[in-house]
Amino acid sequence: MDANVNNSLNLFIEYLQIEKNYSQYTIEHYQHDIRGFFLFMSEQGLTSLDAVEYADTRIYLTKLFDQQLSRKSVARRISCMRSFYKFLLREKMVGDNPFSLVSIPKLEKRLPDFFYEEELSQLFNACETDTAIGKRNKALLELLYATGIRVGECCKIQMKDIDLSLSTVLIHGKRKKDRYVPFGSFAQDAIEDYIKNGRPELLKTKEDHGHLFLNFRGGPLTDRGIREILNKLIEKSALTGKIHPHKLRHSFATHMMSNGADMRTVQELMGHAFLSSTQVYTHVTKEHLRNIYMSHHPRA
Repeated sequence: MDANVNNSLNLFIEYLQIEKNYSQYTIEHYQHDIRGFFLFMSEQGLTSLDAVEYADTRIYLTKLFDQQLSRKSVARRISCMRSFYKFLLREKMVGDNPFSLVSIPKLEKRLPDFFYEEELSQLFNACETDTAIGKRNKALLELLYATGIRVGECCKIQMKDIDLSLSTVLIHGKRKKDRYVPFGSFAQDAIEDYIKNGRPELLKTKEDHGHLFLNFRGGPLTDRGIREILNKLIEKSALTGKIHPHKLRHSFATHMMSNGADMRTVQELMGHAFLSSTQVYTHVTKEHLRNIYMSHHPRA
């Protein structure tokens, strides 16, 4: 295969890191999906990215479905390749975007997965706070639920971004959009305890790099590290299944809307660019109310 193929991927990754400010977790997904397409190119005898035509993309789409991937996974890969070729076209590395006309399969509408308040209580109770790691985990869990921030945003929080006097945190969001998000007394107490009694122990003799959340070596906590922490907390609790940071984000939005918060406020707090992204939580709360009604009304 042409050596420029791998070089183009490296340039695209730099673009995602620097211009788009994507998280490492998202970038790894892009790399995985694009390398999968490179493998397809080798199988089809396509030696350069400019040699790919619309007919090839249709064969690629068929192969994805043959692998019995979900519609969501197929849609993600097609979207990834479309963005990749859009970048290559901008950089004049190809003459056409063969994925521009590929229709992404319609996704089945799924409501966001969230925790009920009783389940969250079990999760919070699973946090032991006698160790520095335990204090960090409690602060992390409380802040994620209190603010609804994305895991990538959580990793970027610096000590200077936390204002304990006002109970707010400065979040550096997607597309370099900053926003201030308040948090409540539970998160405040957990963060204060962690900063005073947990973080110094984790930092040890290492030079302070300013990140709020640290791993056991004293380095900045990564998004992958946060996912592992949450999964371990699930194992300790009485809950079943897996947890993901977005489930806490969904829980934040769902509980805010269920308790009367207006959609515009939730949109601002979550850092959604479009109100339609926030609107899905109105469906969640309606479904939740319907389930309660059907379960408890004597003539339901």
